[in-house]
Order: sequence, then C-alpha cells, then structure tokens
Amino acid sequence: MFPIIIGAIAAVAFLFFSTIKLVKERTALAVERFGKFNRILHPGLNFTIPFLDKVSKRINLKIQQMNVHIETKTKDNVFIKLQASVHVQVMPNKVREAYYELDDPYAQISSYIFDVVRAEVPKLDLDDVFVRKDDIANAVKAELAENMEKYGYRIIQTLITDIDPDALVKESMNRINAARRNKEALSEDAEGRKIAKIKDAEAEKESKRLQGEGVANQRLAIVKGFADSVEDFSNTLKDVSPIEIMQFVLLTQHYDTIRDIGEKNSSILVPYSPGTLKSLQEQIMEGSFMSDEMRQLKTESREQKKEVKSFKEKEKQILDIDQNIDDI
Repeated sequence: MFPIIIGAIAAVAFLFFSTIKLVKERTALAVERFGKFNRILHPGLNFTIPFLDKVSKRINLKIQQMNVHIETKTKDNVFIKLQASVHVQVMPNKVREAYYELDDPYAQISSYIFDVVRAEVPKLDLDDVFVRKDDIANAVKAELAENMEKYGYRIIQTLITDIDPDALVKESMNRINAARRNKEALSEDAEGRKIAKIKDAEAEKESKRLQGEGVANQRLAIVKGFADSVEDFSNTLKDVSPIEIMQFVLLTQHYDTIRDIGEKNSSILVPYSPGTLKSLQEQIMEGSFMSDEMRQLKTESREQKKEVKSFKEKEKQILDIDQNIDDI
C-alpha cells in the first residue's frame, strides 16, 4: 500500500510541476493545444494543462545579427564581394506571425538582401560603391522593413561592413593611387625648387642693388674728394688752373694705386711704361677740353633760344598793337 501512495504522490508532483513554465527575459514560448496554436507565454511564471498544452517553439526576442555575403558587379563591370550585416528582432506583439508565417525566416531575409544589393550596386561605379555604401544599406533597410514587419520581424539596422573587389582590381587601384601620389610629390618638389630659385633670384637682385649703391656711393665719395682737393689747391695756389690741379691729383692717385698693387703678396702682371702716365694725362686733358667745348655749345644754344623767343615775343606785341589800332 505504501508504494502505491508514494507513486501517486510522485505522479501528482510531476503533473503539478509539468504545468509550471518559467520563461526567461527576452524569450517567448509558443504553446499548441492538440496541434493548434493556443497562446504565447511571455517572460515570468506561466501555467499549462498537462497532456493538452505543448510548448512547440522557444523564440528568441533579442536583437540578432545576420551576415550575408553577396557577389555582384558594378556599373563599370567590376565584380566585387560585399558583406551586409542586418540587425533583426522578433516583435513581442507578433511572435505568432514570426513563428507560423515564415518557414525559414533568415533565408527569406537573405533573399531580400540579395535582391536589393544586386539592384543598387550595378547603378554605381566602383569608387561610388565605397563612397555611397550607406545609401545601399539604407535601401536594404527600407526594403526589409516594408516586407518583414508584417511577418513579425523588426529591422533595427543594416550595414555594409565589407567591400572586397577582385585582387587584380585592388592592385590596379593601388598602382593608380601610387602614380597619383608620385605626381603630387613631383609637383610639390618642382614647386619647392621654383620658390627656391625665385628667392635666390630676389636675393641676387637685392645684392646687386646694394652692390650698385655701394659702388655709386664710392664713386660719389671719390668725385667729392677730387672736388675738395681741386678747391683746396685753387684756394692755395691762385696761379694754377683747375685742369693742372686735376692732373696732379690723378697723378698722385695713380702712384698710390701702383704702390698698393706692389704691397700685395700675390704676383700680378700690370702692363706699365713711362709713356702710360703721359697718355693718361693727354686723355684727361682731351676730356676736359671736350667737356668745356660741350658746355660752351650748350650755353650758346640756350642764348640763341632766348633771343629767338624774345624776337617772337616782340613780334607778337607789335602785331597786337597793330590789331588794336585797327580796332580803334
């Protein structure tokens, strides 16, 4: 008798505990009764009828990620491989549709992704695919959201996580980019050399200008020194002409130059003869005479112009007087 009681208690306990269903958070259970959908058990403590109710499917309500690999070609006929990642979630209020409407939901979602990507990518060149990958992902999300929501699947986000062209295409793209970079480097290098040459030319120009100003100031100082020497000689020696004084100063400068050359350590060959100084004096005298003659000619020309102008003014005055007489 005692074993029968123990067996009965065990059977009752089994039936009692079999009616209790604990459902975890972010999980739902689909319950069928005699093979027909009965209800959805949500997270928490739930009860079922033993032998009548059956849990047919445990459904995950968490956000899940699907990775789909697609091969297609671009507008410029380049074959590429893309990886699309879709974040999808079963809607808590449409668990029945998500379980009973679709036989293989993830395969059907993949089919929609294939269809959209292979419709969008052939519209773009290879470079545009990299730039506009977000547009492709948004097109996939819009298509999936429109078609899968009625089956109980919410599309959270879609991403194009990888774009992989053919190896030969990638090598060609790398060569093109390398050639472009080399071109830019050569251009920058040439521009740098150009700027350096311009700066060198400007520096040389400034150097020449300063050198010219220095030579001009030096010559001005020499001429001023000569003028001062001539003036001092003229004040001291009344009977000596300026030309003779100039000859004496130049002669002194000539011998000073010869002395400076001889004091240098290096050997310098200077053609020199006693007639050189005489020839120099004659050239100076001829230059002085020519300068005096030109100065005199200019003075005479100015006086002639003044006389002509004076004659024309007198003639004009006479004409004005005759005109006034006629008017009277």
